[in-house]
Amino acid sequence: MDIKIINFLESIKLLDVDKHKILTKLRDLIFDNYPEMKERMQYGGILFSLDDDVAGLFAYTHHISLEFGHGATFNDPNNLLEGKGKYRRHLKFKSIEEIKKKQAKFYIQQIKN
Repeated sequence: MDIKIINFLESIKLLDVDKHKILTKLRDLIFDNYPEMKERMQYGGILFSLDDDVAGLFAYTHHISLEFGHGATFNDPNNLLEGKGKYRRHLKFKSIEEIKKKQAKFYIQQIKN
């Protein structure tokens, strides 16, 4: 793991343990589904890429955002994805329980589709 990512995760852990747990769980879900995924620090968060950038994890004051570069094309039967841009969509997480409630794994599995 890149030292910048380690430092980012550690700084979040010092500021807010719950946000750190959310970041770590979402990051693990991404790598569980895509072991070949690459990651790097950019724009103040972790960007994930396969052939191009496909997702990002960002920490905000009141939530963690999981952003999908092509989320507008995702199957979203429960209208959980937020955003109105041409391509991007995101999910906001304020607690670890919301990862399951907002079906993060379902959306992460659509990254390659």
